[in-house]
Amino acid sequence: MLDKKQDEVLSEFRCQLAGFLRFSESAAREAGLTPAQYLLLLHLCGFPDRDWATIVELADRLQASHQSTAALVKRCEAQGWVKKRAGRGDARFVEVAPMPKARRAVARVASHHAEELAQLGAVFDAATRVAAMDRSNEKKGRKP
Repeated sequence: MLDKKQDEVLSEFRCQLAGFLRFSESAAREAGLTPAQYLLLLHLCGFPDRDWATIVELADRLQASHQSTAALVKRCEAQGWVKKRAGRGDARFVEVAPMPKARRAVARVASHHAEELAQLGAVFDAATRVAAMDRSNEKKGRKP
């Protein structure tokens, strides 16, 4: 059971997280992207160990359905943000790669996030410390 301090810290974290998401959506719009396009391009540009991803992988990162992700990729392709090609190892998969225009847009939006991320990081650190104290107290058999 959470005590008052834990409730306050969790509430502040959720408030700051919601503010960060709104800020990020606004920054994406200012760069000429929808929030969904920005997230797709961010996940594509930031995909680990290669410069492309499959629609299945992007859907997983977006926590969206395959169909909605495929439609989003199609809209991004029409805007010149991405390029699709048949999978090299398996033609049943579609590989999606960002175009230089997409990389520039992601960099432009991401550059505005540093201060917001720092603020969110401080709140996250506080929430983590409270959670760690709670776990420590539970191990020692203390009640909050």
